[in-house]
Amino acid sequence: MSQAMPDTSWKPLYRVGGAAALITAVLIPLQIVVFVAWPPPLEGTVSEWFTLFEDDWLLGLLSLDLLLIVDYVLLVPIVLALYAALRRVSESWMAVATALYFVAIAAYFASNTAFEMLSLSDQYAAATTDAQRTMYLAAGQAMLATFEGTAFQVSYVLASLAGIIIGAVMLRSNIFGRVAAYALILGDVIGLGLYVPTIGIFLSVISVPVLWIWYVLIARRLIQLESGVSKEVKLHQC
Repeated sequence: MSQAMPDTSWKPLYRVGGAAALITAVLIPLQIVVFVAWPPPLEGTVSEWFTLFEDDWLLGLLSLDLLLIVDYVLLVPIVLALYAALRRVSESWMAVATALYFVAIAAYFASNTAFEMLSLSDQYAAATTDAQRTMYLAAGQAMLATFEGTAFQVSYVLASLAGIIIGAVMLRSNIFGRVAAYALILGDVIGLGLYVPTIGIFLSVISVPVLWIWYVLIARRLIQLESGVSKEVKLHQC
């Protein structure tokens, strides 16, 4: 196991990354509550989605992963903080993982069409002819296809691979602990089960609480690193 010490010059980034991880850990159960209490019409028609937006625009946005957009924004400082903390353990692999994460983040933003659907639902509600309504329905169908299309799939796979790489680097260091490392690796490996026929969605859901544990652990550790790197590293060697 590497005894590389985190770079103390990155302390402000550790604080921001730790806060971002903590916020994400709070948002994850909130997302679960929203989906359980108000299940989105995942297999519904475009008109059903438009009706949802018309009845409650915020719930419509939440149903199309508004909070996940926030999660991905918060992932930027988290990934940068992890790079700063672990780059002395393996700078090359951390550079690869960071690049993969950033491509995944950009691809996810390209895939999420929540606000486009909100705009189309407003236009659909204001349409005065069948031809206009048909046009907006077709546009909405295209947005839903984009939502789970190529950009989303690329984002999902790259983020999972990046997480596995960072978990492996964590195992080579004494900075974050083995529980955090294994939680990240296990969560991302299980998450890739999304592509297993029949049970894919179930496996993807199982990965969420595992990754939640990781967010909690790294939030605590990054805040510790910001407070005093040398003292806290000794604690994690025990």
